[in-house]
Amino acid sequence: MQPLSRPVFAAVVLAGLVLLMGLNSVLKRDVSQKSYEMFTEMVYSVAGESMTANAAMPGGQTMQPLVEGVVPVGAEIFRYGSGSEEALRAGRELANPVAPDDSGVAKAGAELYRIYCLPCHDLKGDGLGPVVQRGMARPPSLHADRAKGMADGEMFHILTRGQNNMVSYAAQLSPRERWAVIRHVRNLQNQDD
Repeated sequence: MQPLSRPVFAAVVLAGLVLLMGLNSVLKRDVSQKSYEMFTEMVYSVAGESMTANAAMPGGQTMQPLVEGVVPVGAEIFRYGSGSEEALRAGRELANPVAPDDSGVAKAGAELYRIYCLPCHDLKGDGLGPVVQRGMARPPSLHADRAKGMADGEMFHILTRGQNNMVSYAAQLSPRERWAVIRHVRNLQNQDD
């Protein structure tokens, strides 16, 4: 075997020293000290304030609307549009999944009704809530024949999409909570019999 030439030997020794120094800095470094940072553009990105103007974005706003068709994780898709025809279709196709004898659901439905429905419909469902007493238009009584004859799915549609002066409660109540409120309304209506 031939001995290494002087320049090759120097290059091998230099490469070995660089390798040893690199290993030493990795293995013997002080972990309490901050590491070396390279290419930090994505680590320290500039966050825009949601409601500020931004000429680089469509519409000139930093906050952009959701892309059409986006559904949050775990959300249920409500496949009925607005309007009375869609409400009737929901009444034919949807059934209340909440058991009528579930006391936990009955209690939750009563509490949710008290929070969200009482201001307009009052505690008994007669449509004489505090906002009506202060001059707002009176909602229909939940004891009227039309409300009693309404299918649960139609009520669910009204709670989800809103109707006339009643706004949608889809943002405030989950689907299960809306069904619980409907179960409570049915309990109120059954007290008439």
